[in-house]
Amino acid sequence: MSDEDIDFDEEADAAAAPAEVPEPRDNPFLTGHDEAESRLLESFTAGKLPHAIILGGPRGIGKATLAFRLARFLLSQPATSPGPDLFGAPPAPPASLTLSPEAPVFKRIAAGGHADLMTVERGIDPKRKDRLRSEIVVDDTRDVAGFLRLTSAEGGWRIVIVDSADEMNRNAANALLKILEEPPRNSLLMLISHNPGRLLATIRSRCRKLVLKPLSEETVVDLLGRYRPEIAGDEARALARLAEGSIGRAIALADAGGIDLYRGLLKLLGRLPDLDAPTLHAFADTLARADADESYRTVIELLTQFLSRMIRRAVAGNASDGAAEIVAGEHQAMQHLAERRGLDQWVEVWEKIARSFAQADGLNLDRKQVVLGAFLALEGASR
Repeated sequence: MSDEDIDFDEEADAAAAPAEVPEPRDNPFLTGHDEAESRLLESFTAGKLPHAIILGGPRGIGKATLAFRLARFLLSQPATSPGPDLFGAPPAPPASLTLSPEAPVFKRIAAGGHADLMTVERGIDPKRKDRLRSEIVVDDTRDVAGFLRLTSAEGGWRIVIVDSADEMNRNAANALLKILEEPPRNSLLMLISHNPGRLLATIRSRCRKLVLKPLSEETVVDLLGRYRPEIAGDEARALARLAEGSIGRAIALADAGGIDLYRGLLKLLGRLPDLDAPTLHAFADTLARADADESYRTVIELLTQFLSRMIRRAVAGNASDGAAEIVAGEHQAMQHLAERRGLDQWVEVWEKIARSFAQADGLNLDRKQVVLGAFLALEGASR
């Protein structure tokens, strides 16, 4: 299926400057996943749609958008199959999962008001009313089995979307197992997962897995043109490369000033092992500000991503890996560091820094010290 199949004025919508980034439940667009959509439609047409599906793939590529797209399609189907036409011919199978934003089912799902659709997400943290919990707890999933066993309010499907299943703690995950063992007829459980391999084996074994691929660089650039048209061509391409096939990540990087942050990182990394202490402290002070939460998290991801790319590039023989340079000076900084230590040692450094970032986040440690600690580890490794 292509975007031309959408029966509303997509071209006019894309020309808006800038377009709002829709939430998955009210997003009429799905780009770059024609094959996955076709497989779901074929399963439905053949009467072989599974009762539980894990939609896997990197964060921000459209998994939840596809889940709501399928939910809208299923909930718009008639409760009973239409009979043959006047000439005895069977009805034509649906050509796509597309549903117009003007359709009543689309509007009700977008408003969160469809009686046959349940969405499971992280709830509000009772101790910190202004934030969501760090995980999906059993209270969030306990009602799933009962919901799916109820008779459909409109005589069709009952559907639950868990976004994301990676955030379920063990008790929450175990609460889903019973319904997976004895699924009711015309029920569907869709689990959005950024890392399906980490889900409980008992859940994986009871679900069909459909893995979505990262979006192409050109697709991400095109989507940035729709949602962030003010971004120049070269910067949009750099964001697409940094995002590694995720439009959600590309937009988050754009909003956080990711390219400028990455250039700042490269300046510091390119001078190792000679750290510019005043510049480093000023950089860390900026990230430690109370209003710099997004910048801090962006820098953490960019630094671990840089090391990962550096290691992959060195394994492939530096320039022979074919990966394009994201910003000027990136490959030079990578080669400079890669030549100072063996790959096994750089892997250890990458693991150490990634582990320290994860621990610091969980323990709410001082951000400046976390950043300084990472660069001190890099300094020591590059001597």
